[in-house]
Amino acid sequence: MKALLLTSASSGVGFSIVYMLVIVAIMYFLLIRPQRKEQKRLTAMLADMAVGDSVVTTGGFYGVVLDITDDDVIVEFGNNKNCRIPMRKSAIAEVEKADAGYTAAADTDVKK
Repeated sequence: MKALLLTSASSGVGFSIVYMLVIVAIMYFLLIRPQRKEQKRLTAMLADMAVGDSVVTTGGFYGVVLDITDDDVIVEFGNNKNCRIPMRKSAIAEVEKADAGYTAAADTDVKK
């Protein structure tokens, strides 16, 4: 009788351990893995950023990168050449690469 009780108790503990492992695996694939993937994408985007690229800040402001240091960037906002603000790289949400071949002069030549 004791052996039967011991077996059912140990199977309940084993089931609990398997149940907890399944919950941890689900949390990893639904929460932790996508967050790490997004963090890698953001880190690669900021590392690939160059002077002249258009950026969008986390506050929603659009600007152009003028200078880059290790942790900071200087961004020019709008058409006003005096509106240059230093900010952390972590405050940048999106980066759009500047087209090397596109110039305003080329745009006006096409319209003529």
